[in-house]
Amino acid sequence: MQQLNARPEPLEVDFARSAILVVDMQNAFASKGGTLDIAGADLAGAPGVVRAIRSVLDAARPAGVPIVYLQTGYKRDLSDAGGLRSPNYHKETAMRLMCAKPELKGKLLTEGGWDFQIVDELAPQPSDIVVVKTRYSGFAGTTLDSQLRVRGIQYLFFAGIAANVCVESTLRDAYFHDYWPILLTDGTMQAGERSAYDATIFNVESFFGWTIDSKQLCAALAAKGG
Repeated sequence: MQQLNARPEPLEVDFARSAILVVDMQNAFASKGGTLDIAGADLAGAPGVVRAIRSVLDAARPAGVPIVYLQTGYKRDLSDAGGLRSPNYHKETAMRLMCAKPELKGKLLTEGGWDFQIVDELAPQPSDIVVVKTRYSGFAGTTLDSQLRVRGIQYLFFAGIAANVCVESTLRDAYFHDYWPILLTDGTMQAGERSAYDATIFNVESFFGWTIDSKQLCAALAAKGG
Protein backbone atom coordinates (compact mmCIF):
# COMPACT_ATOMS: atom_id res chain seq x y z
CA MET A 1 0.00 0.00 0.00
CA GLN A 2 1.14 3.53 -0.72
CA GLN A 3 -0.15 6.70 0.92
CA LEU A 4 -1.25 9.56 -1.32
CA ASN A 5 -1.56 13.15 -0.17
CA ALA A 6 -5.13 13.28 -1.44
CA ARG A 7 -8.01 15.54 -0.50
CA PRO A 8 -9.96 15.78 1.71
CA GLU A 9 -7.66 13.39 3.60
CA PRO A 10 -4.67 11.17 2.80
CA LEU A 11 -5.56 7.85 1.19
CA GLU A 12 -3.72 4.55 1.04
CA VAL A 13 -3.91 2.79 -2.34
CA ASP A 14 -2.57 -0.42 -3.77
CA PHE A 15 -1.17 0.34 -7.23
CA ALA A 16 -1.19 -3.39 -7.98
CA ARG A 17 -5.00 -3.14 -7.78
CA SER A 18 -5.39 0.25 -9.46
CA ALA A 19 -6.24 1.52 -12.94
CA ILE A 20 -6.22 4.87 -14.71
CA LEU A 21 -9.65 5.58 -16.20
CA VAL A 22 -9.48 8.02 -19.14
CA VAL A 23 -13.00 9.24 -19.85
CA ASP A 24 -14.03 10.51 -23.29
CA MET A 25 -10.76 12.18 -24.28
CA GLN A 26 -12.06 12.31 -27.84
CA ASN A 27 -11.98 14.95 -30.54
CA ALA A 28 -15.66 15.47 -29.73
CA PHE A 29 -14.83 16.91 -26.33
CA ALA A 30 -11.22 18.10 -26.52
CA SER A 31 -10.67 19.43 -30.06
CA LYS A 32 -11.73 22.43 -32.09
CA GLY A 33 -14.42 21.39 -34.54
CA GLY A 34 -15.71 18.66 -32.23
CA THR A 35 -19.10 18.29 -30.60
CA LEU A 36 -18.45 20.54 -27.57
CA ASP A 37 -16.85 23.21 -29.74
CA ILE A 38 -19.85 23.19 -32.08
CA ALA A 39 -22.09 23.46 -29.03
CA GLY A 40 -20.24 26.63 -27.98
CA ALA A 41 -18.23 25.28 -25.05
CA ASP A 42 -14.96 26.93 -24.05
CA LEU A 43 -12.15 24.47 -24.80
CA ALA A 44 -9.28 26.73 -23.74
CA GLY A 45 -8.40 24.38 -20.89
CA ALA A 46 -8.35 21.22 -22.99
CA PRO A 47 -4.63 21.28 -23.98
CA GLY A 48 -3.63 21.48 -20.32
CA VAL A 49 -5.89 18.54 -19.50
CA VAL A 50 -4.32 16.52 -22.31
CA ARG A 51 -0.81 17.28 -21.02
CA ALA A 52 -1.71 16.30 -17.46
CA ILE A 53 -3.26 13.02 -18.58
CA ARG A 54 -0.31 12.25 -20.85
CA SER A 55 2.10 12.70 -17.95
CA VAL A 56 0.08 10.25 -15.85
CA LEU A 57 -0.11 7.67 -18.64
CA ASP A 58 3.64 7.94 -19.20
CA ALA A 59 4.17 7.25 -15.50
CA ALA A 60 1.53 4.54 -15.17
CA ARG A 61 2.63 2.25 -17.99
CA PRO A 62 6.18 1.61 -16.67
CA ALA A 63 4.68 1.05 -13.23
CA GLY A 64 2.42 -1.67 -14.63
CA VAL A 65 -0.82 0.17 -13.83
CA PRO A 66 -3.54 -0.62 -16.42
CA ILE A 67 -5.00 2.13 -18.60
CA VAL A 68 -8.72 1.97 -19.36
CA TYR A 69 -10.26 4.26 -21.98
CA LEU A 70 -13.95 5.07 -22.07
CA GLN A 71 -15.14 6.24 -25.47
CA THR A 72 -18.62 7.52 -26.27
CA GLY A 73 -19.86 6.41 -29.67
CA TYR A 74 -23.05 5.62 -31.55
CA LYS A 75 -23.74 3.46 -34.55
CA ARG A 76 -24.16 5.49 -37.73
CA ASP A 77 -27.92 4.87 -37.76
CA LEU A 78 -28.13 5.95 -34.08
CA SER A 79 -29.97 2.73 -33.25
CA ASP A 80 -28.18 2.52 -29.89
CA ALA A 81 -28.90 6.13 -28.85
CA GLY A 82 -32.19 5.19 -27.22
CA GLY A 83 -34.73 6.59 -29.64
CA LEU A 84 -37.43 9.14 -28.94
CA ARG A 85 -38.51 7.46 -25.71
CA SER A 86 -35.05 7.77 -24.18
CA PRO A 87 -33.98 10.92 -22.33
CA ASN A 88 -30.50 10.36 -23.79
CA TYR A 89 -31.90 11.10 -27.26
CA HIS A 90 -33.17 14.46 -26.04
CA LYS A 91 -30.40 15.61 -23.65
CA GLU A 92 -27.02 14.26 -24.80
CA THR A 93 -25.14 17.06 -26.57
CA ALA A 94 -24.28 15.27 -29.82
CA MET A 95 -27.82 13.94 -30.13
CA ARG A 96 -29.30 17.40 -29.62
CA LEU A 97 -27.01 18.90 -32.23
CA MET A 98 -27.77 16.19 -34.76
CA CYS A 99 -31.52 16.59 -34.19
CA ALA A 100 -31.28 20.37 -34.57
CA LYS A 101 -28.95 20.28 -37.58
CA PRO A 102 -29.74 17.39 -39.95
CA GLU A 103 -26.50 17.98 -41.86
CA LEU A 104 -24.63 16.76 -38.75
CA LYS A 105 -26.57 13.49 -38.42
CA GLY A 106 -24.24 10.52 -38.37
CA LYS A 107 -21.16 12.74 -38.03
CA LEU A 108 -20.97 13.47 -34.29
CA LEU A 109 -19.74 10.73 -31.97
CA THR A 110 -20.27 8.18 -34.72
CA GLU A 111 -18.13 5.05 -34.36
CA GLY A 112 -15.15 5.26 -36.69
CA GLY A 113 -15.45 8.99 -37.32
CA TRP A 114 -13.02 11.80 -36.43
CA ASP A 115 -15.29 13.13 -33.67
CA PHE A 116 -15.34 9.67 -32.07
CA GLN A 117 -11.56 9.19 -32.08
CA ILE A 118 -9.42 9.66 -28.98
CA VAL A 119 -7.09 12.63 -29.41
CA ASP A 120 -3.78 11.73 -31.03
CA GLU A 121 -1.69 12.75 -28.00
CA LEU A 122 -3.48 10.14 -25.86
CA ALA A 123 -3.96 7.38 -28.41
CA PRO A 124 -4.41 3.97 -26.72
CA GLN A 125 -1.65 1.40 -26.94
CA PRO A 126 -2.37 -2.25 -27.82
CA SER A 127 -2.14 -3.29 -24.17
CA ASP A 128 -4.72 -0.73 -23.04
CA ILE A 129 -8.41 -1.49 -22.51
CA VAL A 130 -10.99 0.45 -24.55
CA VAL A 131 -14.68 0.36 -23.61
CA VAL A 132 -17.22 2.03 -25.91
CA LYS A 133 -20.31 3.44 -24.21
CA THR A 134 -23.56 5.05 -25.33
CA ARG A 135 -24.54 6.78 -22.08
CA TYR A 136 -22.82 9.22 -19.74
CA SER A 137 -21.72 6.54 -17.26
CA GLY A 138 -19.12 4.05 -18.37
CA PHE A 139 -20.90 1.39 -16.31
CA ALA A 140 -24.22 1.73 -18.17
CA GLY A 141 -24.67 -1.19 -20.54
CA THR A 142 -20.95 -1.94 -20.92
CA THR A 143 -18.39 -4.54 -19.85
CA LEU A 144 -16.46 -2.03 -17.71
CA ASP A 145 -17.30 -3.59 -14.34
CA SER A 146 -16.40 -7.12 -15.46
CA GLN A 147 -13.20 -5.88 -17.14
CA LEU A 148 -12.11 -4.30 -13.88
CA ARG A 149 -13.14 -7.13 -11.58
CA VAL A 150 -11.44 -9.85 -13.61
CA ARG A 151 -8.20 -7.88 -13.15
CA GLY A 152 -8.76 -7.41 -9.43
CA ILE A 153 -9.00 -3.61 -9.73
CA GLN A 154 -10.16 -1.76 -6.65
CA TYR A 155 -8.83 1.82 -7.00
CA LEU A 156 -9.76 4.02 -9.97
CA PHE A 157 -8.01 7.27 -10.94
CA PHE A 158 -10.35 9.39 -13.06
CA ALA A 159 -9.40 11.83 -15.79
CA GLY A 160 -11.24 13.24 -18.78
CA ILE A 161 -13.82 15.61 -20.22
CA ALA A 162 -16.36 16.55 -19.08
CA ALA A 163 -15.77 16.51 -15.33
CA ASN A 164 -19.38 17.37 -14.49
CA VAL A 165 -21.01 14.99 -16.97
CA CYS A 166 -19.43 11.68 -18.05
CA VAL A 167 -16.55 11.75 -15.56
CA GLU A 168 -18.73 12.45 -12.55
CA SER A 169 -21.45 10.07 -13.76
CA THR A 170 -18.95 7.22 -14.07
CA LEU A 171 -17.22 8.13 -10.80
CA ARG A 172 -20.51 8.02 -8.91
CA ASP A 173 -21.31 4.62 -10.38
CA ALA A 174 -17.83 3.42 -9.44
CA TYR A 175 -18.55 4.43 -5.86
CA PHE A 176 -21.86 2.55 -5.96
CA HIS A 177 -19.96 -0.52 -7.25
CA ASP A 178 -17.54 -0.28 -4.27
CA TYR A 179 -14.52 0.96 -6.19
CA TRP A 180 -12.39 3.69 -4.59
CA PRO A 181 -12.58 6.75 -6.89
CA ILE A 182 -9.79 9.34 -7.06
CA LEU A 183 -10.27 12.33 -9.39
CA LEU A 184 -7.33 14.07 -11.10
CA THR A 185 -7.97 17.77 -10.52
CA ASP A 186 -5.81 18.99 -13.42
CA GLY A 187 -6.69 16.02 -15.64
CA THR A 188 -10.33 17.06 -15.96
CA MET A 189 -12.34 20.07 -17.10
CA GLN A 190 -16.01 20.90 -17.18
CA ALA A 191 -18.59 21.43 -19.88
CA GLY A 192 -20.07 24.81 -18.97
CA GLU A 193 -19.14 27.43 -16.41
CA ARG A 194 -16.30 27.04 -13.91
CA SER A 195 -18.91 26.67 -11.19
CA ALA A 196 -19.82 23.28 -12.67
CA TYR A 197 -16.25 22.05 -12.16
CA ASP A 198 -16.18 23.43 -8.62
CA ALA A 199 -19.42 21.57 -7.88
CA THR A 200 -17.90 18.31 -9.12
CA ILE A 201 -14.84 18.76 -6.91
CA PHE A 202 -17.12 19.50 -3.96
CA ASN A 203 -19.26 16.44 -4.67
CA VAL A 204 -16.27 14.12 -5.03
CA GLU A 205 -14.41 15.33 -1.95
CA SER A 206 -17.54 15.49 0.21
CA PHE A 207 -19.46 12.39 -0.81
CA PHE A 208 -17.94 10.07 -3.41
CA GLY A 209 -14.15 9.92 -3.28
CA TRP A 210 -10.88 11.82 -3.23
CA THR A 211 -8.91 14.21 -5.43
CA ILE A 212 -5.24 14.55 -6.32
CA ASP A 213 -3.23 16.37 -8.98
CA SER A 214 -1.16 14.78 -11.73
CA LYS A 215 2.23 15.74 -10.28
CA GLN A 216 1.51 14.00 -6.99
CA LEU A 217 0.20 10.91 -8.76
CA CYS A 218 3.18 10.78 -11.14
CA ALA A 219 5.59 11.00 -8.20
CA ALA A 220 3.82 8.14 -6.45
CA LEU A 221 3.81 6.04 -9.63
CA ALA A 222 7.51 6.71 -10.15
CA ALA A 223 8.23 5.55 -6.61
CA LYS A 224 6.17 2.43 -7.24
CA GLY A 225 7.91 1.75 -10.53
CA GLY A 226 11.29 2.13 -8.88
